[in-house]
Amino acid sequence: MFLTLSIHVLPSLPRKYPGKLQLIFRQQIQPWHPSSTLVHESAAAVLRLDPQKFWDYSKILFEHQKEFFDVNVVNETRNQTYKRLSKLASEAGVEEKGVYELLEVQDKPGEDGSLNIGNGVTDDLKVMVKVNRLLGVHVTPTVLFNGVVENSISSSFTGEQWQDWLEKNVK
Repeated sequence: MFLTLSIHVLPSLPRKYPGKLQLIFRQQIQPWHPSSTLVHESAAAVLRLDPQKFWDYSKILFEHQKEFFDVNVVNETRNQTYKRLSKLASEAGVEEKGVYELLEVQDKPGEDGSLNIGNGVTDDLKVMVKVNRLLGVHVTPTVLFNGVVENSISSSFTGEQWQDWLEKNVK
């Protein structure tokens, strides 16, 4: 859906619906795909370092998504996967080292002795999860229109189907 929207729908929105439509893209972690957490963390790191590059980085992630599916990360450590994601972020023009520094999980307890120390974007991820829970988002993709979940839109929507749906619903 992301690539369909990016290529076939979003470029025409400002011209077709000036001042009538606002797109909010929210990340939704799929806990049944553990590596999706790492991918979302990398996007959060990009948002922190260079928000203007988020959309470009998201496009790169979707183009490379299979590289981060379960069978392709199962034999990596978490930090090894973070290194690959940081390298991808550099393709969007974001500093690889800075992304990795936000993602890396240290192998030493926190100053207070805590062992689940997270990384530099753990708190960002918690906010994402909380917001999506409040909105009633449980699966991907989920589209909300005027704050209400719109179940008629599916991941298989084509650019033409999006254009038709928008013409019928954006007033």
